[in-house]
Amino acid sequence: MTLTQRKVGADLPAIREAFRAIIPAIGDNPLREGLEGTPERVAELFAELFEGMWQDPLAELEGGFDEGHQEMVLLRDIPFYSMCEHHFLPFFGVVHLGYIPKGRIVGIGKLSRVVEILSRRPQIQERLTSQIADTLDQGLNPLGAGVVIQAEHLCMKMREGRTAGSHVVTSANRGAFRNNAKTRAEFLAFVEGK
Repeated sequence: MTLTQRKVGADLPAIREAFRAIIPAIGDNPLREGLEGTPERVAELFAELFEGMWQDPLAELEGGFDEGHQEMVLLRDIPFYSMCEHHFLPFFGVVHLGYIPKGRIVGIGKLSRVVEILSRRPQIQERLTSQIADTLDQGLNPLGAGVVIQAEHLCMKMREGRTAGSHVVTSANRGAFRNNAKTRAEFLAFVEGK
């Protein structure tokens, strides 16, 4: 389904009603003082957390500047927050991304915005990593692009303390970052801060 085929914006009444049904289903009273306004608050929160469903990350990479630059551009430690589509609990961490332009560069804030849009959808970390790399590859048409994500997943940490202290690391490489071992090694060295 393309962006133009999707309904734009969250269905707040449907989210409210769904959450109203969850509260008694877990054994609590939806009319209890602390819970009375919760369905409304959850609906507003979900509309914000999933706003990336109605945004096009490629639009962020339009324009740019022709600077003739053909050396690696790297942005490290971009914070992100997303929701695991399996349990609807957060996973969060940092994204490191890089690309080698064919002359055209974009503002650094545009790169962060791509991460924000794609993370504000029901996600899994592996797909998010690939989607960011694919968006850079399609939107910038660079010589190569790479993405590394380091994240913590509350769906595991909150359940009996499983995987406490662990991080999941995923990577995706396109073009020269995939095909050239030296380029990939340079990118990973920058990611590691060496």
